[in-house]
Amino acid sequence: MRAPEIETIRQALADNPKKTIDDPSLRPAGVLLVVYPKDGEYCVLLNKRSQLVEYHKGEISFPGGSVDPEDGTLLATAMRETHEEMGILPDDIEYLGDLDDMPTISHFLINAF
Repeated sequence: MRAPEIETIRQALADNPKKTIDDPSLRPAGVLLVVYPKDGEYCVLLNKRSQLVEYHKGEISFPGGSVDPEDGTLLATAMRETHEEMGILPDDIEYLGDLDDMPTISHFLINAF
């Protein structure tokens, strides 16, 4: 993205603090909303989940998934999972901010970045 657009998004996220949910009954997961340029427009990267995974088989989703103990943070989880699922290296990702927590009907707590 061009610098002015990046800064506009970064500022909008900073001006609207993340709404968090504190519910220990929900399983934390981290996802990335990846925006990238293509043919002069911006696109959002979506993933079709495998039929072999335990949860959400065949669903369309943002890249991401469940926390592994070695992740350290949910952002690290989202970046690790994005690399595993989409082949995007964490060093190639520019973090702009956090989106609000989102609970799911399958008892996950989605943390989006």
